[in-house]
Order: sequence, then structure tokens, then C-alpha cells
Amino acid sequence: MADRIAEEKIDRIRQTVDIVEIISDYVQLKKQGRNYFGLCPFHGESTPSFSVSPDKQIFHCFGCGAGGNVFSFLMELEGISFQEAAIKLAAKVNIDLEINLSSSLGEKKVSKEFQAMHDAHELLGKFYHHLLVNTKEGQHALEYLLERGFTRESIDKFQIGYSLNSWDFVYKFLSKRDFSPEWMEHAGLIIKRERDGTYFDRFRDRIMFPIHDRNGKTIAFSGRSLGLDEPKYLNSPETAIFNKSKILYNYHLAKPSIKKMQHAVLFEGFADCIAADRSGVENGIATMGTSLTDDHIALLRQSVQSVTICYDSDKAGIEAAFRAGNHLNNAGFQIKVAMMADGLDPDDYIKKNGPEKFRNGVIGASLTWMAFKFLYFRRGKNLQIEGDRLAYIEVIIKEISKLDKAVERDHYLRQLAAEFSLSLDALKQQLAAELSLSQDALKQQQKQIFFAEKRRTTGKNEPLNKPLVIAKQANALKPKHYTAERRLIAHMLKNRDVAYKVQDLLAGQTFNIDEHQAIITYLLGFYEEHQEPDTSAFLTYIQDGNLRRMVANIEMMPINDELSNQELTDYIKQVLNYPKLLKIKEKEVELKEAERQGEFTRAAKIGNEINQLRKSL
Repeated sequence: MADRIAEEKIDRIRQTVDIVEIISDYVQLKKQGRNYFGLCPFHGESTPSFSVSPDKQIFHCFGCGAGGNVFSFLMELEGISFQEAAIKLAAKVNIDLEINLSSSLGEKKVSKEFQAMHDAHELLGKFYHHLLVNTKEGQHALEYLLERGFTRESIDKFQIGYSLNSWDFVYKFLSKRDFSPEWMEHAGLIIKRERDGTYFDRFRDRIMFPIHDRNGKTIAFSGRSLGLDEPKYLNSPETAIFNKSKILYNYHLAKPSIKKMQHAVLFEGFADCIAADRSGVENGIATMGTSLTDDHIALLRQSVQSVTICYDSDKAGIEAAFRAGNHLNNAGFQIKVAMMADGLDPDDYIKKNGPEKFRNGVIGASLTWMAFKFLYFRRGKNLQIEGDRLAYIEVIIKEISKLDKAVERDHYLRQLAAEFSLSLDALKQQLAAELSLSQDALKQQQKQIFFAEKRRTTGKNEPLNKPLVIAKQANALKPKHYTAERRLIAHMLKNRDVAYKVQDLLAGQTFNIDEHQAIITYLLGFYEEHQEPDTSAFLTYIQDGNLRRMVANIEMMPINDELSNQELTDYIKQVLNYPKLLKIKEKEVELKEAERQGEFTRAAKIGNEINQLRKSL
């Protein structure tokens, strides 16, 4: 059985760790008032609704409802257990948990295999690099790189290496070190022959580029052929530790520069990224031969909100840049697009024109996202032809209508008017019509979402994770007893005496919302063990994830510092009156039915019961 972490160790971790510092590793936060805000890592959004409170050591997203303390943040974001989150946090603040870590993390076969995969990649990465820079066998590969503009500094920084021209060296090398051949096959390092079940090396006589995860661990390789061997680049297959749709090349090295500059440069491949780094662009990252994915977006938004796309300038590259730009734009990023002449890729451009011209004439002269779209939509059109020209103007006005700022819309309308000698007033009229259509479409979409959500949740508890627009509408419809219960909980979280006072005033009655009652039941149990309020500790005490999110939401509510007797009385009254109001409605239905059937004596009795209930309100 896994060793249990002592309660006092958990308390020490919670008191030592700064939730803002931990979350800042995953989310770009900006201070606003007493709290910090950023884009939520749990759902896509373009307007920051994710709040972190350093005073309360909790987080809450007003968009999707996610919330909790530093432990639950790591648990939800990384999909790990409480035990694993505690171990990770303890390591960050150098707290000795005095437990058997291997036992705590579980001695599972899968875990051992994953660790073996990581260890083998780390070992081979170092060995490949050694072969390249320190041996005769790697001399020709080193000369090949130096002839093509690589420097020793760059080779060392990216740990570039060389794989021997051997069919089984890696297989024997790893086997001698007790790595399971089956696991190494799963890791993509060796291949099993179907005819006899023997193994051979995947990479032979190739320059090796290690691929790292966000933490700098080697998880895969890309091998470039030295001659005419095909394929030119041979990549590791996707494995349990390598998913190219989730990896951004060089992220682990570029992250400090990205955070410092508040800007990232996105390339299509690692070769361009390395070439750019040699040119002084140290905030470069690259996708691994895939389109930009939601996972890439989520990783990027942890460090930055401003990105320059620097893809190949041929037709395919421009199309890819347009797709990536739309994805980033929809996620709320500020975007620029770097363009190069003659359809070159960044690596070739640097070789031809030099580092300085690349930094200043390409990256430094990047186009705004809208300026890029001006160029993108005129491709394939002959603007001397009236039909093509009108189609182009129409699509550009539609794109201008998507801009949020009126100043930007005016700027690009004037640019369009000047280029084609058009009336600015006419363009403004068409833009206004386009904006009106966009608003109508948005309203219709919101209405459809609202009613679809309403149909889906009929007869169910209100869902915690909802689109922001729905949540706002739902909040406006909350009844008085619901708000009263939440405000009581908010005060109970801050004051132990208030919690017991509310319990006494309820006189055996319960809150009307099941989740609210569950929270105060947990809270009263918590106060039996803890003398002082501590929301972060309470969130650890609660077992249910949905209740944790609800507590974080309530804790973020603005309330008075002190709860007056009158305010307390009013809230309790709202809570206790709600069942009576329901009973009155039930009796009113019975009254109408009695009157309809001519049972006037029964109707009079019911009417008297209704009056008594109303007097008790």
C-alpha cells in the first residue's frame, strides 16, 4: 500500500506554497486589484475570466466554474492524484515528506515502462551527442553540420547528435543496461522483425535531433540522413510518452525568453527553429509536422498571449499560416505574420540573407493579422478584373467587421478606400450592414445554445461547467433563497462562530439546495477539527470535485466584512421561507381544484391553511 502523507506535511505544503507562483507556471497572470487574472487553462476563452486569490490561496474561473486550491489545480490540469500533487508541490518548496516515494507513486508495470522509456531516451540523447562531438565515428557528421552553418554552441544547446551506421548497436547498448527490448520497441527506438522476432535499430547513420517535452525530458528523436537515403527526416513514432500534437519543439528552452519578451515566434519545423535561434531569435518554438492543435494553444497560453507566425512563404506555408492564425485569433492571441520573399523557408532565408536581415527584415517587419489577410485574400485574384476586385473588397469588409476596436476598423477601411479609390462613406455603410448581420447571427446562436442547454438540463441540477453567456443569464435568474444560502456559506467560510450560529438558527432545518447543504455539512465537520477558518485547507478536506468548485466560486463573492444581525436574520428568513412558499403554491393548486369540483368546505379549509402559511412568512 502507498505511504500516506502526514496531515501536518500537507498543512505545511499548503502554508508554504504560493498558489500564484505555481499557477504562473501554467497561466500568464496579471494583477488586477487584490487578485490575479488570466485565460482559463480548463476551457478555451479570449477574455480572461480565471481568477487567483493570493490572500485565500484559491482559484476560480467565472467562465467554466473550475475552482479549488493549489492541490486541486494540479490534480485537474495534469490529471494526477492528490498524493502525486502533494509530492510535486513538496519538491518545489523542498519539504521532505518522509515517505517512500516509489511506493507512493505506485509500483505499476505501466509506470516502470514509462520511466524506462524516459531513461532510455535520456541515455541515448547524451550518447548520440557524445558520438557527434567527441568521436572519429561522428566526425563526418559534425563536419556536415558545420559546413551548413551550425555552430558548436548551437549543437551543444540543442544536444544534436549522431547515430552509428549499425543495425543493432542501440539494441545491444540498451539490452546490456537491462532495458526490456519489448519496452524499447514501444518507445520507438528499435524495430522488431516479423520474420524471426529479432530487433534492429530505428536510427542508423543519421544526425539526431532530440525532441523534449515541456519539462526538458527527451521523449523522441528526429534523424536526418547524411546522404541520399530516404526519408530525409526519420521521426520517432508516436508513443506513450510522445504525442506530436501536444509537443512544441524548444518550448523548454524558449520559455524564459518568451516570458521575458511576452512574445513567441512560431515555426513549422525544428530546423527553422534552430536556424532562427542561431540568428538571435531565442523565443522560437515549432510544431512537429502537424497543424496547430488545441493542446498547442493550451501550452502557449500558459506563457504568452502574443505570437508571430513564421512559416514557409510558399503556397502551402501561407495556407498553414492562415489556419494557425485563425486558431490563435479565436483563442484570443495577438498575432503577427512574418513573410519572406521568393517562397523561402526561414532556414534557407537565413542562409541566403544572414541573421541580421532575418531578425530585422522578417521578424521585426512582421505584418499584423489583418494586414496578412489583405495579402492572403488577394491571392489567385486579378484585381484588374471588376468581378475579382468586388469579391475581394467584399471579403475584406467582412474580415474588417470581425475586428473589436473601432479605430482598427476605421484604419483598414481607409486603407481599402485609398487603394481602390472608393467612397469611405460607402464602405462604412457596407461595414455597418456586415456588423448588423454579425450581431444578429450571434444573438441567434446564443439563443440556440440557451434553449439547447435548457432542454438538456430540464429536471437536472444546474450544471457547473457552462458557456460564459449561459452562466450570466442563469445567474440573473437565481431565486432569493439560492443567493441567501450562498451568502451565508460565504460568511461561514470566514467565521467559525457564524457557522455554528447559522446551524442554531436553522433549528434542524436544512438548506434548500442539496449542494449547499453538503458544503455546510463538510464545513461543520471541518470546524470540529480546525479552530480557525482556512478555505484552502477546507478545499482539501472536501472529497467531491464539484463541491470544491462551488466553494471556490462562493469564496470569490464580494460580501461585507462583518455580518450584521439584521443581514443574518434576513438570509435565514429567505432560507426558511422557501419551503413555505412551495407549500403555498401546492395549496393554491389544491384550492383551485376544490373550487372546480364544488367542494367549498374543503376549499375554505385550504384557504385558511394558505393564510396561516402567509402569516408565518
